[in-house]
Amino acid sequence: MQLQQLFSPSVQHTLDVIGIFVFAISGALLAVRKNFDVFGIAVLAEVTALGGGLFRDLVIGAVPPAAFTDLGYFVTPLLAALVVIFLHPHVERIQAAVLVFDAAGLGLFCVSGTTKAYSYGLGLTASATLGLATAVGGGVLRDVLANEVPSLLRWDRDLYAVPAIVGSAMVVLCIRYDVLTPLTSAFAALTAFVLRLLAMRFHWRAPRAWNRRSTVTEE
Repeated sequence: MQLQQLFSPSVQHTLDVIGIFVFAISGALLAVRKNFDVFGIAVLAEVTALGGGLFRDLVIGAVPPAAFTDLGYFVTPLLAALVVIFLHPHVERIQAAVLVFDAAGLGLFCVSGTTKAYSYGLGLTASATLGLATAVGGGVLRDVLANEVPSLLRWDRDLYAVPAIVGSAMVVLCIRYDVLTPLTSAFAALTAFVLRLLAMRFHWRAPRAWNRRSTVTEE
């Protein structure tokens, strides 16, 4: 079962573009905070929005990647970068709303990435891994280019990768037991979305090493 069967192609494309736009906003905002020039803002927006899907497509052999075959996917991050360049003070004020849409994109992309990887012949574990990479890969590349420790590796940040892992795992379990339907796919995406929202609301964080005795102060 492909995620595209949940919606018509036009609706699915619209949802993808919305997710790409919101991810691009987050990348562009970080570039502004880092005092990047307009080119740097555009690069960080593109990488954040398309990096995870690009990595997935290269791994599974879906070439040329969708980011280069659909002009809308490539142009949308540039539009997001323009919005941030001229309106970033206003965008910062609605950061909470941006994070909600980012969580929705996380849920959608972890499911779509997993199903696409499986449709290209990968096993269940590999498919779930690429589902996770699709959802969080762009954010990792964004942080690396901005010379920061990736957010999903930092203990002092709300859970981000874990909701995507849960969503991807639910998809492969549905595949394993032959119960992957539009409804169960949507439920997996919704679960990842809600987990991310709860993590932001209650500041859920992953545990650190047991009996940690390091005297090094956290940055």
